[in-house]
Amino acid sequence: MDNLIERFLRYVSFETQSNPANAHCPSTEGQRVLAQQLKEELVELGLSDVTLDDNGYLTALLPSNVNHEVPAIGFIAHMDTAPDASGKDVKPQIVENYQGGDIALGIGDEVLSPIQYPDLNKLHGHNLITTDGTTLLGADNKAGIAEIITAVAYLKANPEIEHGDICIGFTPDEEIGRGANLFDVEKFGAKWAYTIDGGPVGELEYENFNATSADVICHGVNVHPGTAKNKMVNAMNIAAQFQLMMPAEETPECTEGYEGFYHLKSMEPAVARTELGYIIRDFDREGLERRKAFMQAKVDELNGKLTKGRVELVLTDCYNNMREMVEPHPHIIELAKQAMIECDVKPEIKPIRGGTDGARLSFMGLPCPNIFTGGYNFHGIHEFITIEGMEQAVKVIVKIAENTAKYKQS
Repeated sequence: MDNLIERFLRYVSFETQSNPANAHCPSTEGQRVLAQQLKEELVELGLSDVTLDDNGYLTALLPSNVNHEVPAIGFIAHMDTAPDASGKDVKPQIVENYQGGDIALGIGDEVLSPIQYPDLNKLHGHNLITTDGTTLLGADNKAGIAEIITAVAYLKANPEIEHGDICIGFTPDEEIGRGANLFDVEKFGAKWAYTIDGGPVGELEYENFNATSADVICHGVNVHPGTAKNKMVNAMNIAAQFQLMMPAEETPECTEGYEGFYHLKSMEPAVARTELGYIIRDFDREGLERRKAFMQAKVDELNGKLTKGRVELVLTDCYNNMREMVEPHPHIIELAKQAMIECDVKPEIKPIRGGTDGARLSFMGLPCPNIFTGGYNFHGIHEFITIEGMEQAVKVIVKIAENTAKYKQS
């Protein structure tokens, strides 16, 4: 576990928020800066084939140390942080031996409270790393990067632990849905991989939402309000009508488990034109199609009441549930489960209520379930991670590598 926390604290100091408005890859220069730093570290560790391409994808190889055939496996994490909260000038604070109650974040009034986040009640005695209440932490997914590099360093320093080829991949722009777009699966060389990008200890995920984005564009007519009678059409009012037609009980704040949702995530309001940005999620493909049809029906209904064409719907499919690509390879899951059990971690198999590089990569020919990092409350100022959880993630990565070699011998 040497240098695990030192690595993590160093990585979160890099500003690497991705930018959905920039079509380039990576979408921000900070990601490239971190990638260069990581490249230098991997070279210093003595890994092979360390490559940073023009799009900010960093890959490397820890070669096999056995003389029998073992399938190459991969471990993948992403370098960007979410645009939802600032990732600039992150100031982590370490809370040792947490014993309950509110945790003051920084010098302001912001606190991390077990009333709002009951998971804290399970973490008495643990050592936590939190934010200072002004930024996100960046554990999503710099914890995954630190854990992978620490595990690889441990394997390299302990050659008595047998393993096959271990492929390492760090991707840009995962948080804006592009992390797998330019990933070269064939060059990567793994038969299967694991993203180290989950939350609390024990998470093991090979199901995720089917995902579609939905842009509802409302067209109005802008006229000076003093002479607007019978002339003005306020696109914001049309947008409000549409939002009221959506099922209030099928939103992220009202759903859990395998329940899908409609989520209004953004709005660009103006009298002449208002755009509502939704994401639609469902674990079942047919369920997603029903949700898409529902939104189109509501657009048609609203257009029937207004001038035809006042409301447009643009649907863009994003990714699919990786379960159908992972389930045909049950040994991938069993190896991870067994590794957790041997590391005294109880596997918690659950669906990902979101997306992951692994979903896209699975459909690109690289089955890729997701494993915990030990973090909580990603994408916001209340993000935190446990040091113990990070250490357990490292142990699980090492054990998966070790067990994969044993698996092929049996």
